[in-house]
Amino acid sequence: MKTNFKFGEVIKFNDAIKYNSEKVEFKTVFETTKGGVSLVALKAGQKLDTHTTPFEVMITVCEGEIEFTMLDKSNRIKAGEFFLMGADVAHSVVANIDSKLMIVKIKENPHNENI
Repeated sequence: MKTNFKFGEVIKFNDAIKYNSEKVEFKTVFETTKGGVSLVALKAGQKLDTHTTPFEVMITVCEGEIEFTMLDKSNRIKAGEFFLMGADVAHSVVANIDSKLMIVKIKENPHNENI
């Protein structure tokens, strides 16, 4: 398992990822072949262009507010709210204000085995 953190330690969310005015920041909490958890920090106006992912995703806005566009429908998601998205769906993100996200990614088990 890949991680940027130590197991058994308490981590302050605001210290875990910082804003960067030059680019969107990503930090892996942990990652396996079946999924993972990532943190994302976007300054106001920063965006993630339209892309897809092979994972089912839960996007939680921990701070700020984003516009999350999927299937040509824009959704405003604010701090304290989350959004679910299926695998392989084209989507994009724009930060309306400085925003921090937690993204949980899960890949469906193709063999229908218990995970």
